[in-house]
Amino acid sequence: MTYTKLETALLEIGFEKYRALQIFNWLHQKFVSDFSEMTNLPRNFREALSQKFFIQKSQIIKILSDGKTTKYLLNIGGTCGHNDLLIETVLMSYSYGDALCVSTQAGCRMGCLFCASGESFERNLTAAQMETQLAAPRKKIRSVVLMGSGEPLDNFSNVIDFIDIITDPRGLNLSERRITVSTCGIADKIIELADLKKQISLAVSLHAPNDEIRRELMPVAKRFTLKEVFAASDYFFKKTKRRVTFEYSLIPGVNDSGGCAMELAAVLKNKNAHVNLINLNNTDRFHKNYGFYKNKGFQKNKSAGINK
Repeated sequence: MTYTKLETALLEIGFEKYRALQIFNWLHQKFVSDFSEMTNLPRNFREALSQKFFIQKSQIIKILSDGKTTKYLLNIGGTCGHNDLLIETVLMSYSYGDALCVSTQAGCRMGCLFCASGESFERNLTAAQMETQLAAPRKKIRSVVLMGSGEPLDNFSNVIDFIDIITDPRGLNLSERRITVSTCGIADKIIELADLKKQISLAVSLHAPNDEIRRELMPVAKRFTLKEVFAASDYFFKKTKRRVTFEYSLIPGVNDSGGCAMELAAVLKNKNAHVNLINLNNTDRFHKNYGFYKNKGFQKNKSAGINK
């Protein structure tokens, strides 16, 4: 719960709303996992809380690390009647501090044909299930990127609650400027996000310089054209003054030609934006579709008029 929702919930069960500050501190600064650990609260109050509410927990199932990047396989189910639910979160260590890559859904509904997360979808994660990922590394997180499994803007209300919770000065007090939300380009939700005027960063998964290639790679492109995605991104910049990053995964023989580069430069000309070129992960899902992409002959780039 956000702080305001917690105050309301306490009033509804007959307790003073000032208790919200104590509870919020225990949950979001000390990451307690049981109401009995909230030792400055009266015992009868703690018992009442345990009967009415639950604290989201996570169990580390497996850890993989190369010394710089650490991947955690977590079980965040088994609470509030839910079965086991496995998700991944990734800690990335840099000279300026640690960043955590957070999952917002178990799987993904967007179905991008080169992305392993698109193989299946189980359900949206709650704000609590997102925040419990921050406790896994047991160290101070400097920044958060919502770039794990799932499409954040497809789980809009829970993602906004999560951001409100971790930026609340009474809790984790993380700066909005240290939060990045990634999206495959759900234009109407980008506009809705912009209207909130949060000082977060926006990363748009582009992966193609034109609609022809993008529709083949990303089903969302059949709903929103690049013109609509760029208009929404421009609106986000206008409302927040935060530069937009465009993510571009390089797929050999599909979108990595000189022609694609020239076309990308043309469509992004005069925009206050950053392009992040990404090496594509070698997934089974990618291999299933790679031959199909190659046979489409995208690299001819007829719309750009450039072959190399």
